[in-house]
Amino acid sequence: MEIRIQAIHFDASEKLEKFIQKKVAKLEQYYDGIIAVEVSLKVVKPETAQNKEAGIKVLVPRNEDMFSCKVADTFEEAVDMAVEALVKQLLKTKEKMREK
Repeated sequence: MEIRIQAIHFDASEKLEKFIQKKVAKLEQYYDGIIAVEVSLKVVKPETAQNKEAGIKVLVPRNEDMFSCKVADTFEEAVDMAVEALVKQLLKTKEKMREK
């Protein structure tokens, strides 16, 4: 599984990138055959408390790609919430496949 991280209009720290890779790698536990994961990070203007946005797109074969976008105080929090939402989507998709 390939993980691509894109920080829009800023440079993501190495610590943040490692955190994201660790969190996103866990998605493989819930669904086999994930081709790639694209993570985009951006700071939402204007400067407010909830201004860190993390969008995660999961590329899955034979199915529509899954996407989750969350906004929080920190990128770590936003990534956490987005990964949780994707886990639910992956499990739902897996259930549907079993029923067929």
